[in-house]
Amino acid sequence: MDFAFVDNYLNILLNFFTQPTWTIIAQVFAIFGWVVLVWLLAFAIINFYADHIQDTRNTSKWKYMVLAIDIPPENVQTPLAVEQMFAHLAGAYSKPDFLDKFREGYKQRGFSLEIISIEGYIQFLIRTEEKFRDLVEASVYAQYPDAEITEVEDYVNSVPKIYPNDEYDVWVGDFTLSEDFAYPLRSYRDFEHNISKDTVLKDPMGTFLESFTRIGVGEQMWFQILIEPVGNSWKEKAIEKIKSLIGEKASPKKHPLSFVTDNFLTKELGKSFDELNAQITGSERGSGGDKKAVTKEEKNQIKYLTPGQQKILEAMEAKISKIGLKTKLRAVYVARKEVFKRERGVNALVGAINQFNSPTSNSIVIKSSTDVRGEKASNGQKNDLFKAFIKRKMNVGSKAVVFNIEELATLWHFPMSHVKTPMVQKAETKAAEPPVNLPMENIAILSATSSDKKVNNNTGKRKFTTDSGEDIYLDDFGI
Repeated sequence: MDFAFVDNYLNILLNFFTQPTWTIIAQVFAIFGWVVLVWLLAFAIINFYADHIQDTRNTSKWKYMVLAIDIPPENVQTPLAVEQMFAHLAGAYSKPDFLDKFREGYKQRGFSLEIISIEGYIQFLIRTEEKFRDLVEASVYAQYPDAEITEVEDYVNSVPKIYPNDEYDVWVGDFTLSEDFAYPLRSYRDFEHNISKDTVLKDPMGTFLESFTRIGVGEQMWFQILIEPVGNSWKEKAIEKIKSLIGEKASPKKHPLSFVTDNFLTKELGKSFDELNAQITGSERGSGGDKKAVTKEEKNQIKYLTPGQQKILEAMEAKISKIGLKTKLRAVYVARKEVFKRERGVNALVGAINQFNSPTSNSIVIKSSTDVRGEKASNGQKNDLFKAFIKRKMNVGSKAVVFNIEELATLWHFPMSHVKTPMVQKAETKAAEPPVNLPMENIAILSATSSDKKVNNNTGKRKFTTDSGEDIYLDDFGI
């Protein structure tokens, strides 16, 4: 062995590490920093290419439509029905492979659940791609057979899209969660009252829609929930969070050579050191010299949690027991400048959203909004966030989180009949089919002219007189 070479190598290392800390960092960055820069550049290029392929080959061909959903006034369905709707919509999930994403420009389809108020007139909407109209209608009709679904014009075209504007002003808010998405929000089940023998749901949608009815002429309020079906990887992240709360150590991730090191090198080296130690010290093989007491480490600290912490853990486990959807929340208040009043629009909406927050678990908070200092910065923020709302962009603003279908049904569901919201558009009463046993022998020969309709003054019944002179009383047939 060339000991001179080893000695020179050690001297170089010694001189290197005796330098000041910042000098060492600068030299390491000069030698290896380019690797990090190249990796970041490659990552940016790959993502830019994927977005470009999606826009040119895939999403540019999508055709969207806005569907207005009207529910009959006598709605006794709880939010559980809407929960099943979302489970139905999750059927649009499709996991792409590498070729689908970078060659065909595949992108997961999503939906936009919306509630809008145009001068106090409230409408529930779902924006979807044209090819998924049947899926949306099937999910609604399965729970609300008497609902009416109508394609309407996109309401975002009714106001200017660029600001500042001479006539209109706008506020846009981008919402997210205050804690990790593994922590659940307040569910609609938490709004149930049991003070009587019957369980009564204090529908949170009543408070939410009340803020939408407060606006007047020249004002509009929009609320948007973007959803995309996802796989189950979010549940694995939530489970890791649960384990960290109870003090359970996460299993170490195995590297590619773990099979070799764990099953060959570690065992063989361990046996060699054990044998050498036994021959030198005269101790028993496997004893490792002095025998030490082995303490059994507890698997987790769950028995030391407080009742409140245990309740939160139960809620977290309940969340991952249901289907999850990637979610983004946004809101817009836009009005003519002479009637624009932030306190009436924005504050009322944010206050209504607060009812879904749980101080001990999770809360919906504003991540970014147009309330920024400086006119130039404010206008730039307005245009960026407003464009994201119009385009229904998921990846603009705060990072999207995962809500399960119960949380989504709490935020967006059709109000029950006991909720007094007169400005909500509802379906008209449907015409019933005639009885199957209705006699039709004489109906076919009735004259269609109104001149034949008479009322018998003696009986008060409506009658038709046929060409043969026979009187037929319509009231006898229930007509």
